[in-house]
Amino acid sequence: MQNSPDTQALETAIGVPIGNVDLYYAALTHRSYLNEEPHWPHGHNERLEYLGDAVLELVVSEDLYLKFPDDPEGKLTLLRAALVNYQFLARVAEDINLNSFLLMSRGENRDVGKAREVILANAMEALIGAIYLDQGLGEAKKFIDRFVMVSLGEIVRNGSYKDAKSELQELIQEKKKVTPSYRVLDENGPAHKRTFRIGVYFGEDLIAEGEGLSKQEGEVEAARKALEKVR
Repeated sequence: MQNSPDTQALETAIGVPIGNVDLYYAALTHRSYLNEEPHWPHGHNERLEYLGDAVLELVVSEDLYLKFPDDPEGKLTLLRAALVNYQFLARVAEDINLNSFLLMSRGENRDVGKAREVILANAMEALIGAIYLDQGLGEAKKFIDRFVMVSLGEIVRNGSYKDAKSELQELIQEKKKVTPSYRVLDENGPAHKRTFRIGVYFGEDLIAEGEGLSKQEGEVEAARKALEKVR
């Protein structure tokens, strides 16, 4: 068995006092680890991921609501999506070196690229769930403000929150007088971790493909790639 994560080092990395270490052991355990260590007593992180996702969305939603009192719901939704998507959360996880604390199978440990980003993002959400249960909403909010909301200014300045699908539609309707359409090209993976490959079409012409953990996410990725081609 791998050594249990060093909770003292984790406490330093995340800046949050750790009380119930069992919560953090669970938060840092990928499901695959149990295939190799079935007697690991702390379970895996999917339930905490579910909880942490809800806490993260609540905190970010409230912060955006208060910071942008004159902006419409649509803009707030786009800003929130930019702050809670798996790629951004994976980047935050890397910033706090969360990868060094994770427990996973040897096979999963070799994953790179998108697969590793998803694992890191899910662990971030699980960690937020653990902080919430262990220390309450106040500490969870402090953690989210320190590591997630801190990037809000950069996201607003560079416009990375803007909806790629809307931008593509406006551009192509103006240039080609057609509306982009999206089709599911493939889907795979278990029900709880489905991956969708989406194509974006101008008429009957396939322009670009994107992948995501939901159809919407795949459509946005396809739209981004199409924009790179047509700008």
